[in-house]
Amino acid sequence: KLMRINVAKRAPPGSASSEKKVSSSRYPFVVELPDSATVDELKAAIAKQVSTLQPDRQRLTFGEKKDALELGNSLSTYGIKPDDTVYVKDLGPQIGWQTVFYIEYLGPIIFHFIVYNFQSVFYGQSFEHSDVQRRVYLLIMAHFIKRELETAFVHRFSHGTMPLINVFKNSFHYHMLSGLNLAYWIYGPSTAHGTPLAAKLSSPFLLALLTGIFLFAELSNLSTHITLRNLRPPGTRVRRIPYGYGFDLVSCPNYLFETLAWVAVSVMTRSLASVLFLVVSTGQMYLWAVKKHKQYKREFPDYPKSRKAMVPFVL
Repeated sequence: KLMRINVAKRAPPGSASSEKKVSSSRYPFVVELPDSATVDELKAAIAKQVSTLQPDRQRLTFGEKKDALELGNSLSTYGIKPDDTVYVKDLGPQIGWQTVFYIEYLGPIIFHFIVYNFQSVFYGQSFEHSDVQRRVYLLIMAHFIKRELETAFVHRFSHGTMPLINVFKNSFHYHMLSGLNLAYWIYGPSTAHGTPLAAKLSSPFLLALLTGIFLFAELSNLSTHITLRNLRPPGTRVRRIPYGYGFDLVSCPNYLFETLAWVAVSVMTRSLASVLFLVVSTGQMYLWAVKKHKQYKREFPDYPKSRKAMVPFVL
């Protein structure tokens, strides 16, 4: 049995129109679907009517609710019945999340490499790097190469794409804060070999201790990413409650361990640039953690009540 679904655009915010939809030469229109249809099928039907509006570009809502209809769910999940109206928004050109990750993490790799190896270009002089500069360079390069490898072989993305324009905003955080700005200040002559600060920071015991903390955090971060990967079968958007190492205390231990890794870098370098990146990145990860924590609790009634979002027993 087929049902007819009206597809329209919402009026712009603040519109004085009494109607909740916008009329144009193309909208509204009607699509016919089985009464058991899913959001995926509705998006495909809309794409057939509007060739420029491919499924990844569509954000669908129903009624007065602002939450988007999620892929994989049936229309009946949202109470959509024959002759109801679904509203569509064009999200604009899209880019795959995997490609976004590759771009984000490639920037710091390039910036750290060129600043570290081409001193005269950035500082107008050549000098010998100190032990702490050499150690930090290796750790930071290892961190972002690890992120690239995880993108290729570990991560399974719940959302296939994001708006293309967002890649520039996301990349600024990585390319500038953890890339060019961080590299410029930690590889400079002020902490080069032979300087008093370098001698203080290059203590073998301190370097060994902080390197150990960094490696522990990175391996723990990798472990949590593998746990999350194993929760989602390939090609699906399945969500389950994660358990195991780190997850018994917080919803997002991957963010906790990444924060710990950058704390080690900040202590190792004593650089304001590294502290700036630590503060900004930790703040952003905390916001993501709170959002995911709330989503877990909303989606799973049996979600462990003792878990915090990101910091054990605290936040």
